Amino acid sequence: MIGKLNPFRRTRQPADDTSIVMDSARKSTGGRTRNRVVMTMAVFFGIYAIIGGRLVYLGFQDPMPSGAPASRVTAARPDIVDRNGEVLATDIKTSSLFAEPRHIVDADEAIEKLSTVLPEIDYEQTYNKLKSGAGFVWLQRQLTPRQQSEIMQLGIPGVGFRTETRRFYPAGPTTAYIVGLTNIDNQGISGLEKYIDGQGLADLQQSGLALPKDLAPVRLSIDLRVQHIVHDEITAAMERYKAIAAGAVVLNAKTGEVVAMASVPDFDPNNPIHAQDKDRLNRMSAGLYEMGSTVKSFTTAMALDSGKATLNSTFDATRPITIGRQTIRDFHGKGRVLTLPEVFIYSSNIGSAREADIVGIEGHREFLHRLGILERMQTELPEVARPVEPKVWKKVHSITASFGHGFTTTPLQTAVGAAALMNGGYLMNPTFLMRSAEEAMANAKRVINEKTSADMRYLYRLNAEKGSGKRAEVPGYRVGGKTGTAEKVVNGRYVSGKRFNAFLAAFPMDDPQYIVLSVIDEPQSEKPGMGATAGLNAAPIVANIIRRSAAMLGVEPDFGHENTATLASY
Repeated sequence: MIGKLNPFRRTRQPADDTSIVMDSARKSTGGRTRNRVVMTMAVFFGIYAIIGGRLVYLGFQDPMPSGAPASRVTAARPDIVDRNGEVLATDIKTSSLFAEPRHIVDADEAIEKLSTVLPEIDYEQTYNKLKSGAGFVWLQRQLTPRQQSEIMQLGIPGVGFRTETRRFYPAGPTTAYIVGLTNIDNQGISGLEKYIDGQGLADLQQSGLALPKDLAPVRLSIDLRVQHIVHDEITAAMERYKAIAAGAVVLNAKTGEVVAMASVPDFDPNNPIHAQDKDRLNRMSAGLYEMGSTVKSFTTAMALDSGKATLNSTFDATRPITIGRQTIRDFHGKGRVLTLPEVFIYSSNIGSAREADIVGIEGHREFLHRLGILERMQTELPEVARPVEPKVWKKVHSITASFGHGFTTTPLQTAVGAAALMNGGYLMNPTFLMRSAEEAMANAKRVINEKTSADMRYLYRLNAEKGSGKRAEVPGYRVGGKTGTAEKVVNGRYVSGKRFNAFLAAFPMDDPQYIVLSVIDEPQSEKPGMGATAGLNAAPIVANIIRRSAAMLGVEPDFGHENTATLASY
């Protein structure tokens, strides 16, 4: 019956509110748990994926010592060679000692062991390094192979070796002042090494492009054979004459190339512990001196070039010149009127003062500047001193300057000025790099006329034959030159017992190819009763250098024209 309920039919009872809520909560909790598990797994998977990827990346990299800095290809430098290709400076591989303080077990024990091989090691400084907790510290740079081997045998945990590049100088002290030095990081700090850095090498190093295979050798104008001779002669002279220093330079008069230049005392660039000593100075380019009577070369040339004097001119040297509180005398005065050649070969101070007087104060000063004697020399060598002159020139300054007193200049630029007197009148900046005659003339400046140059060649040869330059004579090579004996200034006063001697020479005098200048500081008499003037000590140095090196320089001897100091020859 429709609508009638069957009393035997079981009907479902509706659930209460509590059971419905619990069921819903159970489902919600299960979902969140699953999400958290999935997210956690994803995070761990990502972490392990990153670690795994990093390990794979590192597996393809070149192995490096733990904690050590990256290899510095920028430390490479080009070889420096002489004009004949002989190596003057080159890179060599060396080992340096480092430590990883975090891995040092016992700092005291490590230092104790290291000191058996490196006794000079600073205990306190090294201890502080090893206890610093840093990842890497240098302990000793540039070890010898023997030191490296002995340290390796010590078996100290936490220390290791790093291959570095250092500079080696095969010629040692012989070329020290020219080639220069590098520091512990192989960067140029003096000489041509510093010059090379300034020409772009430092920039290449910083950019990582200074690769050894790409660095062409730097060829110098130096002839190592002649350099050895010059160094040998000045070293022997310094000992023979008990001097405090000596030096010499050989300069090509046609190109301005420095073929050889040395100064002693010097130092060993391979072990430069004495490089900073106060007596270690390149006296040829960085030393300032009153060059004495060698300057009379320029005074005489000035008088001739001015047109106010000729080789036939005469000058009154009968009595001393008094100006203010100063009296100008001749060392070996003749007490008479002298011809211009006599003023030169007798090295008359009075005659030189008369020569300067006819030119005038301003003309005198201008001439010395024109020849570069009072200008800062322009060359590749960084160690160049600036000459010193009076701020305002008066007549007394011109007079004293005429015989090489009252102003200071460098021996090298004195030689450069003399080259202009000998080569036809052209001033060329000196160079330590190879340069042809054509390249030199392209930048040369005419400073005197050809006639003046010819007259000076005549006077130079005459002085070697009959004047103070006799001891510079070398048979077959027609040497000419001028002596210079200058009293040194001590505490503002000239001291007669302290001299700075020089001899300025050229050869062969019929067509001078080379200028040779020697200097010797505070020489003593070679024998009791002997003098200590430039003619007795500086001139023989020049003679020995020419005798030993002329053939190497390509100058052939000519024994048929020994005494040719006549005007017709020039």
